[in-house]
Amino acid sequence: MISLKTLGFRVTAVTFIFTLVLVGLFSFVLPKDSFAGYASIVVDVDNGEVLRARNADTRNYPASLTKIMTLYMTFEALDKGRLKMTSRLKTSKRAAGQTPSKLGLKRGDTISVKQAILALVTKSANDVATVLAESLGGTEWEFAQDMTRKARALGMKKTSFRNASGLPNRQQLSTVRDMSILALALFKNYPQYYHYFSSKSFRFRGVRHKNHNNLLGVYKGVDGIKTGYIRSSGFNLVASAERDGRRIVAVVMGGKTAQRRDRHMKTLLDNGFIKVAALDREKALKQLASAPLPPNLPKVRNSASIELSLEQSLSKVNLTKSPGKWVIQVGAYRKQVAASRTLRKASKVAAWLLDGSTAGVTPVTSKKGMTLYRARFSGLSLHSARRACLALKTSKIPCLVMKVDNSEIYVALD
Repeated sequence: MISLKTLGFRVTAVTFIFTLVLVGLFSFVLPKDSFAGYASIVVDVDNGEVLRARNADTRNYPASLTKIMTLYMTFEALDKGRLKMTSRLKTSKRAAGQTPSKLGLKRGDTISVKQAILALVTKSANDVATVLAESLGGTEWEFAQDMTRKARALGMKKTSFRNASGLPNRQQLSTVRDMSILALALFKNYPQYYHYFSSKSFRFRGVRHKNHNNLLGVYKGVDGIKTGYIRSSGFNLVASAERDGRRIVAVVMGGKTAQRRDRHMKTLLDNGFIKVAALDREKALKQLASAPLPPNLPKVRNSASIELSLEQSLSKVNLTKSPGKWVIQVGAYRKQVAASRTLRKASKVAAWLLDGSTAGVTPVTSKKGMTLYRARFSGLSLHSARRACLALKTSKIPCLVMKVDNSEIYVALD
């Protein structure tokens, strides 16, 4: 006969062994490099260059960033004609039973594809994500498998999807690098649908749903893409911003709060634009440095290209005292303020090439009594002047390279 004490020991032993088995199973299911922690990446959209990365390949829970892929698959279906924006999608019992955030669809309700897109972008509606998944994949599980296959095809090597919404699932994992790849694929493959990500709100059945992306309308240039949060993931965000024709994408996973995540994202974007500008300047310098100089510089006395009197010009500006004898002129204007404005603009565009030069506005009166204000940078070498002019002309700022020597003007031809 077994005593209660002995029986208690056996139960404890069995419980211990069972716990070890469960731990072993979870260790097998979850990859060793997966955890919910901080990670970030900043990417130049034009060339895919990574500008900054922290834990970029660490697998984390994407949460509602998952819906970016759900939307990507929806855009693909629209592009192939499988769906239309006006198509009505029916809500199943399973879709209606999804946990918030949700629109509150009931079983049998229908929603158009366009409404579904806006519901995912703004409200991040889990019920709508399931509606789209079941419409495209038959079941959400089958659709998730399609999502994973698409991820692999795009080069998202460490991403696995188990649902269309991002609701908690231990095997639904991704990385900030993979999410940046997905964002770039959106721009490349479906730019015609990207404008939906900049929607600040969405109205459905009389209720206005605000976009969860707090940077829209707050940070200059931000026009998407998607936030995400579950308790296990922390606060996630994929953001895209464009300034002066240059676009960058940044991804943050594992933010402690939405506010801290947003502040950090602003810093990442700020630094990203600074680095892009620096790289662009470096590239321009290399191109300009390799630009050939003219073999011969024709001497021009009283050139028709110079409308004003040489004697009057030289009396106003003594260029020969500058360290370099070459000058670039960026225009002659009837108003001094216009000349000054052009000088400031040129200084910003080619600051790294005009360093050491002297900027000045010179009033000159023509023989007909008209006063013009010339905007010039003096004290340049010929090579520096030509490089600066090339950079300015690229930005559609007129530029003429000249040299004054012994009361004669030499014009450097392009």
